[in-house]
Amino acid sequence: MNEIDRINAEILRAVAADGRISNLELADRVGLSPSACLRRVQDLERRGVIRGYRARLDPVQTGRAFVVYVAVGLSEHTKAAQQAFERAMSIAPDVVECHNVAGAFEYMLRVEVADLPAYKAFHSDTLGTVPHVRSITSYMVMGSPKDLRA
Repeated sequence: MNEIDRINAEILRAVAADGRISNLELADRVGLSPSACLRRVQDLERRGVIRGYRARLDPVQTGRAFVVYVAVGLSEHTKAAQQAFERAMSIAPDVVECHNVAGAFEYMLRVEVADLPAYKAFHSDTLGTVPHVRSITSYMVMGSPKDLRA
């Protein structure tokens, strides 16, 4: 694996903050010529360090302003139970993140919906129908003073 040098680290910080930054502005910011900067960005993309670019959407305008982190415990700790749960979450449109975690429960979900009634519907109609779900603990987000996700 190639090391990330200081200039590549600066490039990564800049494109993480603004994926639409022009190559000219990026080159100026990191102190390279535009052609050298473009070669570095393309190398980072080719190596998979930069995996893609995304648009940040306004959650209020897209009807997904109600965010809930959900801790899910399974009744069985088998590979089949985990795979079934992961398949169910992969097709659930309200689940924007699904993480298998170590600790008191098996999964942490990030669920984005319009409001509390929409979350209640997700809770009963989606999570409540998945086999092997033993426990569901919901953490409603009241504010996000820091959120660096793209």
